[in-house]
Amino acid sequence: MVIKLDKEGDENAVEESEEVEKKVVGKEKKAQLIDLPGVGPGAVAKLEAAGIYDLMGLAVLTPAHLSEMAGMSESVARKAIQASRKMMDLGFSDGLAHEEKRKELFNITTGSKNLDNLLGGKGIQTKSITEAFGAFGSGKTQLAISLAVGVQLPIEQGGANGKCVYIDTEGTFRPERVRQFAEGIGANPDKVLKNILVARAFNSDHQMLLLDKVAEMIKDGEPIRLMIIDSLTAHFRAEYSGRGQLADRQQRLNRYLHNLMKIAEQNNLAVYVTNQVMSDPAQMFGDPTKAIGGNIVGHACTYRMYLRRGKKDSRVCKLIDSPDLPDDETVFMIERDGLKDIEL
Repeated sequence: MVIKLDKEGDENAVEESEEVEKKVVGKEKKAQLIDLPGVGPGAVAKLEAAGIYDLMGLAVLTPAHLSEMAGMSESVARKAIQASRKMMDLGFSDGLAHEEKRKELFNITTGSKNLDNLLGGKGIQTKSITEAFGAFGSGKTQLAISLAVGVQLPIEQGGANGKCVYIDTEGTFRPERVRQFAEGIGANPDKVLKNILVARAFNSDHQMLLLDKVAEMIKDGEPIRLMIIDSLTAHFRAEYSGRGQLADRQQRLNRYLHNLMKIAEQNNLAVYVTNQVMSDPAQMFGDPTKAIGGNIVGHACTYRMYLRRGKKDSRVCKLIDSPDLPDDETVFMIERDGLKDIEL
């Protein structure tokens, strides 16, 4: 449960938070794995040990894959998958029904109105992956911290009244910076830090394992609305070097990104990833900066932003890919107490 972020700690906000949770979680009672006919507690325990916590995660598997993951026979796996598909509506729906379903989405403010407007007016969106790439010092991590604070705000203030998971692959997370951002919006720094769940990933295998931990926390009732990976490709880039390992790297990265999207879709949370860059020596004119990961990352991310330094210590953010927004750019400043807008 996330309590409203005022310095006085007004406990009346608990009731507001409960009402929001009832609206979000209590719209309809979802069927659980234990509700499947012929699936007992022992089989459910095996499924959860394999990282499968809901019917959707089970319905999209093949019997052979499920058998390997959960250590059960293929016949039992086939029955469980068939039962889950019968209980789920996996067919087509018309555009109006899909439009209605998208009203469940949350938007999370970046802390800058200019950036929010660049992203459609309300910030980043749940059930999507937003990528920010750029050179070191371009503001990717500062934006991540701003989002980690902003997600905890009430919905009417541009937040999602939820917690944040922060997977740190480069050792750049700084609690003191979170405190500064929290003070900038008049929030209690201790409460803000309490609602950011941080894990340091030391290699790509650890980074992938942490996704299962996030699914476990959500199953246990943590109101997670934002997942941050800072950065997405650091370990993959270090561990798979040279052209001979490029195919293996891209395959693992592709699987990781698909798991990220599955978690975002199933749990209505936003994913923000930072990405490293390289200089393309074949680029004769213009900016040679390119994001690591190539087309694999480009196709997987819903929104892509390119950050770079501007004039007088400003930062320039360019939206380069989006399914519903035009390419555009904006500027902002990074100051001690958060992101600040610049007159355009």
